[in-house]
Amino acid sequence: MKTEWDYTNLAAAYLKRPDYAQDAIDKMFKTAGVKKGDWACDIGAGAAHLTKKLAEYGLYVCAVEPNDAMRANGIERMKAFDHVKWFEGVGEDTGMQSGKFDIVTFGSSFNVCDRQQALTEAKRILKGHGWFACMWNHRDLRDPLQKEIEDVLKQEIQNYGYGTRREDQTEVIRESGLFQEVIYVEGAVIHEVLAEDFIEGWKSHGTVERQSKGKFDYINARIREVVEATEQKYIKIPYTTRIWMAQVR
Repeated sequence: MKTEWDYTNLAAAYLKRPDYAQDAIDKMFKTAGVKKGDWACDIGAGAAHLTKKLAEYGLYVCAVEPNDAMRANGIERMKAFDHVKWFEGVGEDTGMQSGKFDIVTFGSSFNVCDRQQALTEAKRILKGHGWFACMWNHRDLRDPLQKEIEDVLKQEIQNYGYGTRREDQTEVIRESGLFQEVIYVEGAVIHEVLAEDFIEGWKSHGTVERQSKGKFDYINARIREVVEATEQKYIKIPYTTRIWMAQVR
């Protein structure tokens, strides 16, 4: 069971991606009213960045991931958590039981689905009081280093765009007619990471890879030059975790 977007060649680099801001995740838990022992379905679970947050909170998690390499990385990262189970599936067809979950999450994955079909599937597997949530980590493009990297992307990719991952998801959720009022929460975080890990993390950016038209390796080489020019072993990267969530109607 696969998606149109194949992350096999990006899976290893995904391990270098940053975690979501904890205060944003905490706001999501509080808003949804979930508690230890509740059930979560994390769709497009990838390398378990969000799955881990759900499991650490004490939720029973069904992690759904269509890509074999990504799922293998997620399973390895989560092997210490016996309350996380992994499944092959996609956002539009999870294979999960109807009415089972207290919360259904999409961590940086809702944009790779047919969003209306994914919302219908989320509604199907949620309990009557359940919550849907989708989220992304957005780099602060006002940061000088991030701005310089964005300049590289725009120089090398004509009409470079972020796709739906930087869009406000409110209307998409509202138009489904399946959920109540959309609630937006966010949290800021500054990740201090090895410069090398940040460079490697760029090799996971499917949005760039799909638009690069055979120049992905070259673009990553240019990003390496930009980061190495800082002559810093560790770099600080400001992110905002943005979450859109809504309760079943």
